[in-house]
Amino acid sequence: MNTFKVYKLGMVPYRKALDIQLSLLEKRKNGEIGDTLLLLEHPPTLTTGRRGNMANLLVSDKLLAERGIHFEIISRGGDVTFHGPGQLVGYPIFDLSAEKDVHKYLRRLEDAIILALRPYGIPARSIEGVTGVWAKWHKIASIGVGVKKWITYHGFALNVNTELSYFDLIVPCGIQDVRMTSIQRWQARQDEVDMAEVEENIIKAFSQVFGKRHLKTVTLFSADTEDSTDFELMLDIEKQLES
Repeated sequence: MNTFKVYKLGMVPYRKALDIQLSLLEKRKNGEIGDTLLLLEHPPTLTTGRRGNMANLLVSDKLLAERGIHFEIISRGGDVTFHGPGQLVGYPIFDLSAEKDVHKYLRRLEDAIILALRPYGIPARSIEGVTGVWAKWHKIASIGVGVKKWITYHGFALNVNTELSYFDLIVPCGIQDVRMTSIQRWQARQDEVDMAEVEENIIKAFSQVFGKRHLKTVTLFSADTEDSTDFELMLDIEKQLES
């Protein structure tokens, strides 16, 4: 069976996270590491894909600066979306060279998120022709991926405890009149959903949907140094975060 490792990075600025992905992509391409899933959160950031429509950004650069929101144009698919605290972001660095099927990969991402949402009683589903995951007609997870030499990067953003008013600044994913939701909003909870629990549900779902055994989870700045490869990789990531 194929395997994968998970690295929990905490709160990471978007550009730093992209640099880390590109570094790991090269390591995966060169066979230095196996399939890897990064789990993290971002400070408030708007991103748009390489073919995104700037008309879907509904506010000025000045207003973004006043609210402390970063804006990035990046090399993934998809249109404009929001990343911020309370949103679980997953970046799989997976080798697709055995199947070479990006569409199948996208469907598996959707299926994994749908499976991870089952414990919360959310009627999650995919909609043909529109990438992402929906709770009935409300969007709960966005997906935008990049692939280089059949190694994946970028990934998904699942709204857990996300402040949904940020999405009013954009036309999310370029879809007019889309309404966003989160696990917290769907359950009408006043308290926050346990992010660590959601992470574990995602890990289990990835293992089941992708047919990969989860080897281990490593948390940034943890004292787990039993595996020298993990230790060196985390040191490398820490250096990138500190630079």
